[in-house]
Amino acid sequence: MTANTLFYIIFALIIINFIIEKVLDALNAKHFNDALPEDLQDVYDAEEYKKSQQYKATNYKFSLLTSTFTVMLTLGFLWFDGFEFIDNIARSYSENPIIIALIFFGIITIGSDILNTPFSYYSTFVIEEKFGFNKTTKSTFFLDKLKGWLMMAIVGGGILAIIIWFYQVTGNNFWLYAWGGLVAVFSLFINMFYSKLIVPLFNKQTPPLEAGSLRDSISKYANTVGFKLDKIFVIDGSKRSTKANAYFSGFGSEKRVTLYDTLINDLDEDEIVAVLAHEVGHYKKKHIIFNLATSILLTGFTLFILSLFISNPLLSEALGVQIPSFHIGLVAFGMLYAPISEITGLIMNWFSRKFEYQADDYAKNTYKAEPLITSLKKLSKNSLSNLTPHPAYVFMHYSHPTLQERIGNLRR
Repeated sequence: MTANTLFYIIFALIIINFIIEKVLDALNAKHFNDALPEDLQDVYDAEEYKKSQQYKATNYKFSLLTSTFTVMLTLGFLWFDGFEFIDNIARSYSENPIIIALIFFGIITIGSDILNTPFSYYSTFVIEEKFGFNKTTKSTFFLDKLKGWLMMAIVGGGILAIIIWFYQVTGNNFWLYAWGGLVAVFSLFINMFYSKLIVPLFNKQTPPLEAGSLRDSISKYANTVGFKLDKIFVIDGSKRSTKANAYFSGFGSEKRVTLYDTLINDLDEDEIVAVLAHEVGHYKKKHIIFNLATSILLTGFTLFILSLFISNPLLSEALGVQIPSFHIGLVAFGMLYAPISEITGLIMNWFSRKFEYQADDYAKNTYKAEPLITSLKKLSKNSLSNLTPHPAYVFMHYSHPTLQERIGNLRR
């Protein structure tokens, strides 16, 4: 195979992926105006349903614009040897492969983020504002950007530097050291301490709740299932949006359930306990451990495949770069690996949907089904969720079952 052939394969993969995504989006959009199923007709009244349809249509048109811009930018960058241009800039500052790679990815990542900032800004301060969701101030928006860049430079740059160092020292066996000595340890560390170390950089977290009826109800439930109350936290999600959420993170002594303050404001007492029961279900069913172990194994598999090809100069030449390097090979490999990534993503989404059913069942069996049903309906209503998605779109993209599927399962 020649570098030219590989270039056109990469080019074709980007276009094919874009077409598939746009077809799925179009199929999904055709269902925006479907009549609501009988068991979901109480989610919206006529006025609210019209608003949800407008919200979905607005986001669909906007995503069509942003995704088209992104794919055209990527194809143009490939066609006009943009990677070689950036690589030459990086090489003008250093001869050290690690420094070159850090400068290269720094320019690519920050440059891409700057180009996409107007779209992100419009989405937050025009679309989300128009439909009553946005609570983000402009200062918070830009401060989040700066914090994100800093995190990326420290964490992402550090991991990249160590992986390249492993490659320099061990050659194609680098994947074993990178996987066992870095990725696995880092994944474990982040999973355990994400809420304690990362979340506070962006949000304020507070311990359970002040004394009162809600705290008593949560405490009573937590005691029945053996979950410590001091592992339940509230986060100031209202700082950025009116949308509500809850999630489980960590395990062992660092396990915790985090409830958004918007969720506490939107739901009644019984419903909040039901949502908490669902999140505890994820812990009790060991979903967090499964997801972590699977993520580590998939990363190891990806690194192994990378090790088979990274030394081949064809990868760099396919992107128009004459001097072979680990960082250019990594970019080319990422583009070629995309179809496999899609397949593993589909499998993980299937497991995720299965786990949501299991967590719902746990909540139903240890608490009650009906308050979880009403809470799901309220949360869907308050975020103007799509209640009639196309099955193909659900299969490809949804990590959770549809609202109708979850309600059907809870009522069985």
